[in-house]
Amino acid sequence: MNSTRELESVLAGPPELAAPLLLGWHLVSHVGGEEVAVRVSEVEAYKGEDDPASHAYRGETARNGSMFRKPGTLYVYRSYGIHSCANTAAGPEGVGWGILIRGGEVVEGTGVASRRRGYRPDLADGPGKLCQALAIGTEHNGLDLLDTRSVVRLEPGSPPERVMGTPRVGISKARDRMWRFVAVSQLSP
Repeated sequence: MNSTRELESVLAGPPELAAPLLLGWHLVSHVGGEEVAVRVSEVEAYKGEDDPASHAYRGETARNGSMFRKPGTLYVYRSYGIHSCANTAAGPEGVGWGILIRGGEVVEGTGVASRRRGYRPDLADGPGKLCQALAIGTEHNGLDLLDTRSVVRLEPGSPPERVMGTPRVGISKARDRMWRFVAVSQLSP
């Protein structure tokens, strides 16, 4: 996939099929006059009312409304009232499917991301760290990630050599679904 138009088409499908195709894309923020880009390396799929682990399991609310918008809509929520977490809406509009962007590697703006993270290692290897490095907060909820003018957007990158599916992390329901996808580098012989 080399364009946001292709990505939009992929995101219109089931999240468990679309999620691994997000790996390698860049999540970019241009906040406060500073740009940071993260190559997405870990995602999780959530499937609305068919998934008891999904925020949309019980239907649309004021909090999760962005999950019910068009594919590529940014859904930001607070985890434990502390950390922002970034998702993209997936599937047909109105179904509440989504993909959590769990982690990645900073590929542009390392100094900015490092300052935002308090000069800690592992700048974006978790959903809260990723949002902190990119300065993504709930004020960005509802943005169009596929709009090249958006302050938070997805841009094409290189797909990983291999993808591994695992059970999702940090949930108590539907833990057996292999809907967490991680980019794996090919090991040299």
